[in-house]
Amino acid sequence: MWFVLAAAAAACFGLRGILYQWTSKRPLDRNLMLFGVYLSGTWITLAAALALRAPWTPAVGLGALMGLFSFISNAAMYKGFAVGKMSLMAMFTGLPPVVVALLAFAVWGERLSVWQLLAFVVIMSGLLMVRYSNDLSLRNLQGAQWGVLTMLFFGLTDFFTKQATLLGAATFPTLVVMYATGGILFCFIWLRQRGQALHAADMVRQARNETAAASAGASGRGAADTQGNASTDAKDGGEPVNRTDGSAASSGSGPAAAKPWTWRRTLLWGMTVGITNASGMMLAMPAFKLGTTGLVSAVMAANVVLVMLYARFVLKEKFTRLELAGLMIGLTGIVLLKLLS
Repeated sequence: MWFVLAAAAAACFGLRGILYQWTSKRPLDRNLMLFGVYLSGTWITLAAALALRAPWTPAVGLGALMGLFSFISNAAMYKGFAVGKMSLMAMFTGLPPVVVALLAFAVWGERLSVWQLLAFVVIMSGLLMVRYSNDLSLRNLQGAQWGVLTMLFFGLTDFFTKQATLLGAATFPTLVVMYATGGILFCFIWLRQRGQALHAADMVRQARNETAAASAGASGRGAADTQGNASTDAKDGGEPVNRTDGSAASSGSGPAAAKPWTWRRTLLWGMTVGITNASGMMLAMPAFKLGTTGLVSAVMAANVVLVMLYARFVLKEKFTRLELAGLMIGLTGIVLLKLLS
């Protein structure tokens, strides 16, 4: 049963990754969108918790740590899809089982079998091949940096999800705390940046007003001089010169840039994406409760397959032979982690 739950969660997370990648190319506020993701998750899980009358035990408080780590990992993944190569980010998002298995061994004594260790070696070998094929250097490490953060903090999220189940925390109340924590963090970041943007706009507006006032004063003096000259020309039998402002003729608008999304549209879209995220977590918690930590995390990491298929067949992203071999080896390692354990 745990495998079915984990596979269903992987499908939800894969769809989430695709939606994140699509959204990263749109002119919207990232933090507001992610606030919508967590707001949607809060409402969905709260409604389920109230409908099922789930118990709110002290262990539910671990949801706060899950929310913090989920906040970091989702922000890093979104940024990575925006600035990095999608196939590289897809591989990193498939590696949290390595972090989870190591933490499970260190904290709970969950030992790796020979086959699990072999799978980890295969996964890391695939990752190194991908890094080499991308010829990463100090000038193009941004995608890899965000990928590493995504891997580490998704792993920590999975680890504390399992810890919450070991302490008997109910699924929906724990997820309410998790999503509320992440939502507050994203809302705080959005409000802070929005305040900074409004302050900057006020400064620009003030500078424009001062410039306009100075220009108006200069224009007033110029108009008086022109009127005097016109009077003199009339007395001499000449005609006043009819002057036309050339700026009006040349005030055509340039190519229109992409119009930024309104805050309402961004928030609603984030709440729509949040349905996939909440669905995945609602399936992931019972899967962790029923299955072995590393194996459940490995199966859920298969969401990378959906993201890679999207990159190849929709975005038409080309893979080199070495890069493709690295991706296939990494995926093989993830499969081995499940099948050969």
